[in-house]
Parts: sequence; C-alpha cells; structure tokens
Amino acid sequence: MRNRHDAYAALKIRDYRLFLSFRFFTTIAFQMQGLIVGWQMYELTHDPLALGLIGLAEALPNIATALFAGHAADRYDRKRIITGFTLLFLAGTALLFMFSVRSMGILDRYGVFPIYLVVMISGISRAFLYPAIIALMSQLVPRELYNNASTWNSTGWHVAAITGPALGGVIYGFFGVRVAYLSVLFFLFVSMLLLSLVKRRPLPAMPDDEPLGKRLSSGLKFVFQNQVLLGAMSLDMFAVLFGGAIAMLPVFAAEVLKVGPQGLGLLRASPMAGAVIMSLILAHRPPTVHAGRWLMIGVTGFGLSIIGFALSKNFYLSAALLMMSGMFDNVSVIIRATAMQLITPDEMRGRVASVNAIFIGSSNEIGSFESGLAARLMGLIPSVIFGGMMTLGIVGFTSRFAPKLRKLNLEEIG
Repeated sequence: MRNRHDAYAALKIRDYRLFLSFRFFTTIAFQMQGLIVGWQMYELTHDPLALGLIGLAEALPNIATALFAGHAADRYDRKRIITGFTLLFLAGTALLFMFSVRSMGILDRYGVFPIYLVVMISGISRAFLYPAIIALMSQLVPRELYNNASTWNSTGWHVAAITGPALGGVIYGFFGVRVAYLSVLFFLFVSMLLLSLVKRRPLPAMPDDEPLGKRLSSGLKFVFQNQVLLGAMSLDMFAVLFGGAIAMLPVFAAEVLKVGPQGLGLLRASPMAGAVIMSLILAHRPPTVHAGRWLMIGVTGFGLSIIGFALSKNFYLSAALLMMSGMFDNVSVIIRATAMQLITPDEMRGRVASVNAIFIGSSNEIGSFESGLAARLMGLIPSVIFGGMMTLGIVGFTSRFAPKLRKLNLEEIG
C-alpha cells in the first residue's frame, strides 16, 4: 500500500499527470470563454439579467442531458466521449469567434440570441464531459490515493481557473474579443493533444439486460438513498445557488469598483487563488477524520465571505474576500469529491457523477440566473447579501437534518 502521507503520490502516475494537464488546459479555455461571453454580453445589453440568462441557457440543456451522459460514461469508451464533446465545445467557440466578426453582421442582425444558442451547446458538451472525466480519472489511480488525487485535481482546476479569467480579461481588454476567442481555441487544441497521450481504460462490468430506464434512474436512486452523498450535494447546491456572486462580477467591476475587464479578470481569479492555497494546505493535511465538521465550517466561511464582498467598495478588499470565499469553498469541494469516489461503486461512477453534475449545474448556472433576477428585483448589493445569509441558514438546516454528514469520517469509509 502506498504511503498515505505522501502528498505527491498521485502525481507520480504518468497517465494521471497527463489527464490532469488535459483538464488544466480545458479549464483555462472554459473559464476564459465564460468571462469573455459575460463581458461581451454586458457590453451589448448593460442588463444584469442578461448575465443571469447565460447561466440558465447553459443549465437547462446540461440538466436535461445529464442522466444520459452518466449512462454513456458507464456504458461507452470514456476517452472517446471526452474527445468528442471537447471537440463540440471547440466548435461552439469557433462560432462565437465568427459572431464577433463585425463584417459578418450576425449580432447586428439577430442580437444576442446566437450567443445564447452557443451557450446551450456548451451546456450539452459539459454535461457529457463531467461524468466521463470523473469516471476515467478514478481509473487512473488506486483507491488509497483517491483523496490525494481529488486534492491535486482541485488544485489543478483552480490554478487553471485563476489563469483563465486573468488571461481572458487581459486579452479582451488589450486585444479585443476576437483575439480572446482565438486564445480559447488555442488552449482547447493543446488539451486535445494531451488527451491523445492518455491510455484507454476498460469499462467496469455492468449488466447487459438492465432496462434503459433503470440505468438512467439508478444513479439518482443511489444518491438519494445515501445521506452523506445527498447531504453533501444538496449543501453545495443551495449554498452556491443563493451565495454565488460570480455571475454579477461584470456589474461589480463596471459599476461598483470601476475596474474594467482587466479588473474583472482579477476578481474572477481571486476565488480560484484562494482555492489553490487551500488545496496545497489540504494536500499535506487532508481533512479526513473530522470531514463533516470541516465541511460545515467551510460553507459557513464561504457565506460570510460573500456577505463581506457585497459590502466592500474597495477593489483590493473585494478581491481578498473573494479569495477567502474560494479557500472556504474548496474545503467542501475536496471532501465531497473524495466521499463520492470512496462511496460509489466502479460500475456506477458515471451515473453518480452525472447526478452530482445536476446539483452543480443547478447551483452554478441556475444560480447565475437567480443572481441576475435577484439583482434586478432587489438591487445588486442587497441581493448578494441576501444570498450569503441564505447560505448560512442552509448550513444550519443541513447540520440539523443530515447528522451522518455532520459526523462524516472519510477514513472509516476508505
């Protein structure tokens, strides 16, 4: 058995390093595109609700196809699924570039509708990518390294999520929207090259005579019968649904802090920077024994940081508070990811990951819509304060009604 205290154990596995690098560059591309689309949309509409509708346009097709995506990840070659839907996302980016060429006049003729259409395609692509990525990644490392692999996966993702918005904001601000979209295409091509070097893994055995309906619903049934998984996913979903302020950052950057797209990139990167710092801490001091307690503390700290951000009028203080929110949030991300890997049987990893993707899609993308609608109805700052307070209430509710999650010890599962 490998040394449990070797903080770099998972990184010593070649295919895991390659796959982590693939995800690093795709995340840079995804995060860049998210920032570029958000700023472009706000420049075209000057409406916070339009930013929220971006999240809704991605979430609805994502949630609608998630169960099929999970079934596909357990039934078909995971590497081929990842390759195919990364190419679909790349095609969407190419369309966004074309829309931004003024001589073509597409946005002048049809308004922002074509952008929403591409965002919907991106939502379908990401619905199929997530369960296939999670399922394949679990095959690249032995079980005793799941916590270590989850930590480095989170570290790589958040470093990329720092790099993506920062690059996107700087390139958009200095070189314009077309060069920004071309940069996204470059990172997607690099990621495809790295993925091609990862060896395929055989699929775990699963019954051939199981009806399609039962296959699609089995992931939902498994999660809803497990208090730890259901509690962890629900806590994350509702906390980020109400407490997330990322979708409104273009408005804060333009109207409250007045820092432009370059400042927006730094604001978007701040939570990710905090998450990276926390990942490095947790790689050496994993929160396994009192995982449930640390999970509750993490989400509480996230809610308090969001309230502080809403009240801040100083750019540097706002960035620091967003960094703190990322640190606290990453505690729950790593604990939830590790618990999901340890509890889920090999033959159900894609389907359980797809259920998690539904919760994530509900919290992130529908949360973006909620943020835009709340900002329209309540005002920008009051809506974010309200969301942070709701997050604190959700922690108390979950702690009361999910005692197994509150008492979670990952070492007892492993």
